[in-house]
Order: sequence, then C-alpha cells, then structure tokens
Amino acid sequence: MFWYSPVMEKKLQTKEAQYQVVLETAEKIGLEKLGLSASESYYQDPKHLLFRFARYKFVAKMLTGKPEVLEIGCGDTFGARIVQAEVGNLTGFDFDPVFISDAESRMLDKWRFNVFVHDLLEGPPPGKYDAFYSLDVLEHISSSNEDLFLKNAVSALTSNGIGIIGSPSLESQQYASIQSKLGHVNCKSAEELKTLMEKYFHNVFMFSMNDEVVHTGFQKMAHYLIAIGVGTK
Repeated sequence: MFWYSPVMEKKLQTKEAQYQVVLETAEKIGLEKLGLSASESYYQDPKHLLFRFARYKFVAKMLTGKPEVLEIGCGDTFGARIVQAEVGNLTGFDFDPVFISDAESRMLDKWRFNVFVHDLLEGPPPGKYDAFYSLDVLEHISSSNEDLFLKNAVSALTSNGIGIIGSPSLESQQYASIQSKLGHVNCKSAEELKTLMEKYFHNVFMFSMNDEVVHTGFQKMAHYLIAIGVGTK
C-alpha cells in the first residue's frame, strides 16, 4: 500500500510525531477523492476551489444550527461538508444523475448524507426544511422558468424558512469564460435578484462577493451575488 515503502518492511513514520495521524488516516480510509467538478476545477484553475469553498463557508455560518437544510443543485457535493458540519441534517439533490452517482460513490460514513436526483422544474422536492441554499444554479434557469424554480423551492420551507441563492452577477459576464457563458442564460444584477427574491420572502438581504471575499460593497462591481431570503410569503 502507498503508506509503506516498497523497500522497507516497517511502516512509515513521519519525522514529527504529531503528523503521524496523516498516515493513520490514509491507512484507515485511503486518500479522499475530489468530485467531478472539483477535480476539473483543480486541474484547470485551482483558485476556483477557494472561491467555491468561501461561498459554502458563508452559507454554513448563515445557517448554523438549523435542524434540516436542503441544497438545491448539489452537483458533486464537494463543498457540502462545510455546511454539513454546521447544521443538523443536510439533504441534497441535483437534476443530473451523473453528479449524484459521483457524490454517492465518494460518501464516507463520517460525512454521509442523503442525496437524490430531482428536477425542481418538475415539482417541489419531498420533505420540509428550515432552510435551503442553491449556489450557481439560478443562472442556468431560463427567466421564463425562474418563478417556477423559486416557487417549488420555497414550498419545501417551513413558514419561518430561509432561502439562500448565489449566482454570478450580470456585470461579471463580460469576463466569464466561454464554458461558463454556455450555461449562464439568466445572470442578474443585484437589484434584479433582490426583486425576484422579494416575491417569495418578506425580508431579503443582499451580499456581494469578489473572489473569496463576501462583503456589502458596491454591487455593480461584484463578481458574485448572494441573496438571503427570510420568512416565506
């Protein structure tokens, strides 16, 4: 096995004892694998994983302690553990079975949670949740379907539920890659995203994001937007 030297019979030892745990963990579970999307990002542009993790970190801190949380469009679930560590139970779904199969294949008992295939445009997800979050999904939903998307998402919330939507800003699209532009059919300005969310929530709080930094700065210069809706209508 990889944690043994091919020319030595004894087990490898790190020079500093406190680091022996890395070998012990590798022996116990092997080396963890990146998800499909995370692996491609790490190969093409490693810093994008930092941006992705920062979004999940923000969501996690906003939802700390919530008993039941739903991720809409969970993809390969690579960032989900950050949220999972802060909430009671996490559930995720994606409309693409390729990503759900990938996520299930990498599940470890310590971090196992329920994921399933579902298309939100075909109906509400099963169950009731205290909060949902959806990162990098709305921009892939046509404007003609955005109300159906949010209506079905909000229907899964309790009356005091929280909904978080994260999406690249409209202003950022002139700098987007060709690959991104192929799927980004509905990017919005901060004002437009807030107006949309206000159809479904009594209170909407807007945040801007540039690279890995979330802030309340000038929204037209934001590369990414995060809207938090509180209290369903």
